[in-house]
Amino acid sequence: MSAKELTVDLVIRYGFQVLGAIIILGVGLLAARWLGNITERWLERRAMEPPARKLAVRGVRLLVLVFALLVALDKFGFQIAPLVAGIGVAGLGVGIALQGVLGNLVAGFTIIFTKPFRLGEYVELVGVQGQVTAIELFSTTLTHPDRSRVVIPNRKIVGEVLRNFGAIRQLDLTVDVPHGTDLNRALSVVRDVVRENPRVLKDLEPVVGVAGLSTLAVTIEIRPWVSVADDLPARAELYQAIAERFRASEIEIPFSRHEVRLLAGSGAARLDNPQAVA
Repeated sequence: MSAKELTVDLVIRYGFQVLGAIIILGVGLLAARWLGNITERWLERRAMEPPARKLAVRGVRLLVLVFALLVALDKFGFQIAPLVAGIGVAGLGVGIALQGVLGNLVAGFTIIFTKPFRLGEYVELVGVQGQVTAIELFSTTLTHPDRSRVVIPNRKIVGEVLRNFGAIRQLDLTVDVPHGTDLNRALSVVRDVVRENPRVLKDLEPVVGVAGLSTLAVTIEIRPWVSVADDLPARAELYQAIAERFRASEIEIPFSRHEVRLLAGSGAARLDNPQAVA
């Protein structure tokens, strides 16, 4: 039998099966996309978290594609049961070889469904902190205020101590004033500065008060609430505004002073450090 005759024979014998399998796969792809879009819109109306919604949509599309593939293979006369059993055995071997990857996957499912943190929240975990910008099946991405990214494998997150700041943070600022300062006046100036800053959240009362005493000064603690994105800008603006307002109100900020005294007739200088307030 010539090559031409063999080709014609194969086309006559298997052509319709191949065409049918291609049509089934094409319909399966369209159906997977269509059902995925419907599922995504349905889940959006129920306010499901983006990571969980993405996972559900991918699962629906994958199931439709697997079903279409099995139907297409059946057109060629493949026995589905032995194929599924073979895939199971191969999957077991792959699972043993890829324990770390599967561990990340299982941890990703745990994070998505237990929701210890959400997108946009500021968290601290495994020694690093940042704003959550992506929750994937295998890893979670944090972004620092300096725009650097930290990608953490999900298996490193589950079971660890997690500190979730949420979408807002409380700043921890301090400023020192000399002991002779009118504290009520200084606290009033600080409160005015905090109240006037547009980045400070108005619905949460800031904490402003005396935090400690030392030989040099009285320490005033300032703890306003700001959004995560305004953490560094608000900190810089408040310190600058307090320094300028203190200067305008003639409220001094203490600093150490060294005195050098020359003793007559000794030929030597004595250095004193009384830690005085200028």
